[in-house]
Amino acid sequence: GSKGKKNSLMLQIAANWIENEKKEIAAAKQAYMAEHCPAPNLGGDQATLMETCKKLHALIDKVDEERYDLQAKVGKADKEIDDLKIKVVDLAGVKKPALKRVRMSADAMLKALLGSKHTVNLDLRANLKQVKKEVKEEPIEAGDWRKNIEDKADRKKMFESS
Repeated sequence: GSKGKKNSLMLQIAANWIENEKKEIAAAKQAYMAEHCPAPNLGGDQATLMETCKKLHALIDKVDEERYDLQAKVGKADKEIDDLKIKVVDLAGVKKPALKRVRMSADAMLKALLGSKHTVNLDLRANLKQVKKEVKEEPIEAGDWRKNIEDKADRKKMFESS
């Protein structure tokens, strides 16, 4: 269909652009080299050639040092970028959903905590009433108050020693 023709035409145009870009880059490189690195003068005797070689070696060393320094700078920048990415994630944090209040019976809470296998049927109010009754039934003895105090002192010692 016409869609395939359009796509292949677009791809062809893009390929041409890339090709032209490559040619431009090569031309720019050549112009730069011509300006900054004139062709060495290879005429003259051996001493002149040796001097030219020494100059070239010095230039190569200088360029190597610059490249090394730039690589170190790029490495530092990359590490900084990674650190900042981590910071961004930390600052953004994990989004917690808003919690809703849910009315839940004690039974439902216990089931949620213990799992559905443990069925605990507790009538908490009835249990509370039972406890209150038991307390009422116990007669209050007006016993020896000294014994009471001694028991409390023993209990206190027990907690302090442990």
